[in-house]
Amino acid sequence: MNNLINAPKLSDSIAAELEQRILEGSWKTGDRLPAERELSVQLGVSRASLREGIQKLVSRGLLKSQQGGGTYVTDRLDAGFLEPWEALLQKHSSVREDLLEFRELLEAKAAACAAERATPEDKARLKARFETLDQAYRGGTLEALADADLAFHQVVAEASHNAIIGHLTGSLLRLLRDSLKLNLAELTQLPQARDLLRRQHKAIFESIMQGDHVSASRVAAKHVNYVRDTLAESLKREIRRESAQRRLDISK
Repeated sequence: MNNLINAPKLSDSIAAELEQRILEGSWKTGDRLPAERELSVQLGVSRASLREGIQKLVSRGLLKSQQGGGTYVTDRLDAGFLEPWEALLQKHSSVREDLLEFRELLEAKAAACAAERATPEDKARLKARFETLDQAYRGGTLEALADADLAFHQVVAEASHNAIIGHLTGSLLRLLRDSLKLNLAELTQLPQARDLLRRQHKAIFESIMQGDHVSASRVAAKHVNYVRDTLAESLKREIRRESAQRRLDISK
């Protein structure tokens, strides 16, 4: 009798399975779930039980259903992180420096975990993302380069098999997307910076593929540090130019 009382309902088990797919990043913010018929076959459950399980996650804000338009993953796991920082990033330039410092810590750990835990499937995805990024560095548009850069780092985070790292990285990269485009625009104007950034990403990729967690952590941190230091120096040069221009204007 006690076993019967404590046995989880089928809909709870279904909800837990769907929740796991969201946590591990198999389904990301904005993704549409497979059709009800297809998903019920995948899980080996009835469509009625599946609907009940989905409704549990809808009520918790992880999924949203649109009449006649399917079921989608919400931004519930990301919104609490993104909302306050978006405005602060726009108003306070110092926040960009702080975010890059945090990104160094997060991505160094993500790369180290990915080197230790990446499965053959993770490595196949990582290889595909790196090849797209490498091609973008060799001659792609700034838009394509920014998208490929974000996708590469997100796959590294997901290959860490740490749900918190995966979601925090996704939130952070979405937050930084616009500033990343500005960063790349500035960096790629510097002599040989484009090729150096390409080689840094290649070092991260190769360290993970080789399972070298020490090297992966080191080269990931080195990459973010290079971006941070180079942008800081670029900002100083811009401030000096503006100061010189003001003095020139006054002297006229």
